[in-house]
Amino acid sequence: MEKMEFSGKQKAEAMQYQWTKRADVLKSEALILLTAFAFVVNRHMEIKGLYMDDLYQWFCFNDNPFIAAVFTSGGTRFRALYNLVAWTEMKLFGTHINWYVPFNIVLNSCLAYNLYRMAKRFSHSAYVGILCAVMFLMSRMSYYQIGQVLGLMETMAMWMALGILYFLLEYLGSEDEAEGSRKFYLAAVLYFCVCLVHERYMVLLPLFYFSLVFKLSKNWKLWAAPTAGFALIQLLRFIFIGTISPPGTGGTDVVDTMSISSVLHFVLSQIAYIFGINAGPEHLNGQNFREAPLWVTILIALADLMIAFLVLAFVIRVLHKGKKIVPYLQKAFLFVAFIGACIVCSSVTIRVEMRWVYVSLAAALLFLSWMYGTLTEQMAKRGRWVQALPYLSLFTLYVLFMLPVEHYYRGLFPNLYYWADQERYNALAEETYGQYGVGIFGKTIYIVGDKFEMDNFTQAEFFRVFDRLNREDCVKVVHIKDLRDIGLITDDMLVVQEDPENNRFQDITHAASLFKCRPIYGFYDDGWLDERASVQVMAGSTGEIHLNFNYPRDLTKDQWLTVYVNGEPKEYINFTEQNEECTIQVEPYEPVTLRFESNFFVPNALEKRGVTRLAVLLKMTAD
Repeated sequence: MEKMEFSGKQKAEAMQYQWTKRADVLKSEALILLTAFAFVVNRHMEIKGLYMDDLYQWFCFNDNPFIAAVFTSGGTRFRALYNLVAWTEMKLFGTHINWYVPFNIVLNSCLAYNLYRMAKRFSHSAYVGILCAVMFLMSRMSYYQIGQVLGLMETMAMWMALGILYFLLEYLGSEDEAEGSRKFYLAAVLYFCVCLVHERYMVLLPLFYFSLVFKLSKNWKLWAAPTAGFALIQLLRFIFIGTISPPGTGGTDVVDTMSISSVLHFVLSQIAYIFGINAGPEHLNGQNFREAPLWVTILIALADLMIAFLVLAFVIRVLHKGKKIVPYLQKAFLFVAFIGACIVCSSVTIRVEMRWVYVSLAAALLFLSWMYGTLTEQMAKRGRWVQALPYLSLFTLYVLFMLPVEHYYRGLFPNLYYWADQERYNALAEETYGQYGVGIFGKTIYIVGDKFEMDNFTQAEFFRVFDRLNREDCVKVVHIKDLRDIGLITDDMLVVQEDPENNRFQDITHAASLFKCRPIYGFYDDGWLDERASVQVMAGSTGEIHLNFNYPRDLTKDQWLTVYVNGEPKEYINFTEQNEECTIQVEPYEPVTLRFESNFFVPNALEKRGVTRLAVLLKMTAD
């Protein structure tokens, strides 16, 4: 049998078919693997109680009608599309606060999968696509999108912004006018939508005009689409919030806080962030690069060196394109313009937070994947994949060098400005609603200490989040300096203590109950007293101890009970009614031993708990 010979073109086509078939299999597997990876790297993140911006958003959505909650008016921000999605999310999740982080992880995994598909298309390599997605998920810049309820806003905005970049690049590369126009209109729709999620992405408008200029388009409809979208956004902002000026951070206005020097400083900081360098203060990034260990600095330098080699190879390859260089320069310009616009729009306020740099990092990863695709496109067409190994090695080494760095910086999340507060309010939710469930409602929660400085808004709204009945007074929160400031612990009370050393709240209800009222013998948690019983009680600020006795049977003649205080008879009670009460006066905050002796018991009682028999029920308070 003769051996069949294949031409180089046929071999390339066969290899391309195998790679395409393998990539199709990877579509579903990639999403599953990326989601699993995201859950692993974010396994330490959790939200058990809402705090700060998350709690304020819940309050606004909960206490306002749907229209007012979504189409906010009179404030500084108009984010109707985000409000609609976030309001729906809140209604679906209800009191299940612990669902937000898993949902954020899944959402970010889907975004990473989208990034994988884009990078795979740009690079003609599923492997490069996976590297980009893994690098994206591992990034320390994802902290807010995962660990806060408002992370949904950042994820939505990034998804749409990257979609705009992708469709504009597709428009530039499209040879079919109708298909190209469709991609352009999709980008325009995404632009309108993203401006209703976060106003800073209004800055992407010039990218549409750059694309039209590059294509020498004379289609007025294409020019009008993004312009009309931008104009409509400004009209809506003016109608609902009375201004078109974008707001700053922390209640500031961009017009009031922006300066050329600060913008340049923040632009350089964000560029450094993209290259792995934490150029800001510790409370915004976990640790400034000057404080980083030497091995972290070395790995960052090596990773940046890999990028430099890849970019240099790309520049050399493009310069050899001759007359065909223009399309490559146009697309490269669009990437740079997108990254630059995202950097500038988040550099005009009073600080730079890593979450704002995340979209620029994602675009930079796509830019690198496109450079790789440009370097290897001819090799891929000819089936000479081995020739692409040097470039693939550079890309792989960049990711391998950066993964330990990102892991190290993730370990410093507790240094972020909001992290400590979120952890302590997670603990408050865990120690109250997490332990007692709906049993906390109707109770008074006493918090011992005030070093955490819980504000009035948090005090009023924190526990309402867990109440399905949405009662304003579902829980009463009272701050006390010392356990002595309250009386005996009753069933309608919980006691929580601040623990600054461990940055958490601790439930001390049981310990406080024993501290205030310690049974010695014959006195039980449900209030039953034996014929002979003794208990140690701490009086409150007035020194008054109120005793209320209940005998749950028919009375007989000559039923009496004597109350001894520190061994001395203090009260003699002759039971003429089923309920009898008395008040013992001692010194304020004085611990005293009460002893009870009775000449009766409950006949035919179903149980006997101590040496003597059950006699009477006691409800005791000490103010």
